[in-house]
Amino acid sequence: MARRYAVLTEGHLLDRRAKTAHGVIQYGRDEIAAVIDSAFAGQDVRDVLPRLGRSAPIVACMRDALAYRPTSLLLGVANQGGFIPESFRSQILDAIDAGLEIVSGLHQLLRDDPEFAARAHASGAKLWDVRVPPADIPLFSGAAYRAPAVVALAVGSDCAVGKKSVMIELDRAARAAGARSEFVATGQTGTLIAGKGIVVDRVISDFITGAAEQLVLNVAPDADIALVEGQGSLWHPAYAPVTLGLLFGCAPDLLVMCIDSARTEVEEYGIALPPLSDMIRAHEALVQPIKSALVAAVAVNTATLPEAAARDAIARAHASCGLPADDVVRFGAARLWRAVRAAAERTDKWRARTHAAR
Repeated sequence: MARRYAVLTEGHLLDRRAKTAHGVIQYGRDEIAAVIDSAFAGQDVRDVLPRLGRSAPIVACMRDALAYRPTSLLLGVANQGGFIPESFRSQILDAIDAGLEIVSGLHQLLRDDPEFAARAHASGAKLWDVRVPPADIPLFSGAAYRAPAVVALAVGSDCAVGKKSVMIELDRAARAAGARSEFVATGQTGTLIAGKGIVVDRVISDFITGAAEQLVLNVAPDADIALVEGQGSLWHPAYAPVTLGLLFGCAPDLLVMCIDSARTEVEEYGIALPPLSDMIRAHEALVQPIKSALVAAVAVNTATLPEAAARDAIARAHASCGLPADDVVRFGAARLWRAVRAAAERTDKWRARTHAAR
């Protein structure tokens, strides 16, 4: 379905909670009809958030957005706990009454809200809860070990350090270099961008590894490398389980370590983060008994730093671990793609695919 989104961020456009809005605006293939955020009404997204690289009018409310002919309303926030902000309710109801599709990646489901469901039934509006996983996810079987594509998984020091953006940028760089790659979405924003995926943090714990396995098994047969979006962090008290589910379930052949240059502890929990070299060793040691996967490169998020300081942070990351390091969003992904490809070429999978193609 081709969509024209009205993206609802009311009160959060410049907030990191609007990462769903930011991701879909920056990387999504669907059109953006308008963004709804009254604090910036009358302006353009390109002027308020130039890094997103997309132009769209910002309006004060859903009724104003209707003038731009949206087909769908996207709830553009991803807050802790995944609840629908109360300030969004009247805007959602206006969109439902107008017959728009309502798209949400939050844990609180649209379909479970009696008022939303009743009004949608009356208007014919569709409610799409992106986070709801397929009903038929199997237990992990081990078939992921035999997935034909080389599997590269993003891992991170914390949540919201750029794991999704890193893998999308690497996918773009890979394709620009003529490689056959596929971005594999494991979260709600990634799924909206890619058009397919499983939001693994909604999956019952026993089946997370099975969900991750299905994702890599369903990569296009002609893909040489699957670039899997990471989730959470080993050091995050709330979200470490989903990190482990991906780490074991997608059976990675190599890892991409993602860090935020400005962060020294897990946000909102105050847990000190280990040095970069220790984080790399921890991931490699954790998977070693089951399937060896080494970190091939370090993606450094320098968004909060001026350019000179950003380049210094990247240089320090490289010096601390000896691996290629860069900010792929800010300075391009070609360098890290070359490192990932070099690591992929050392795997038996890559050699087998190359031999079969001859």
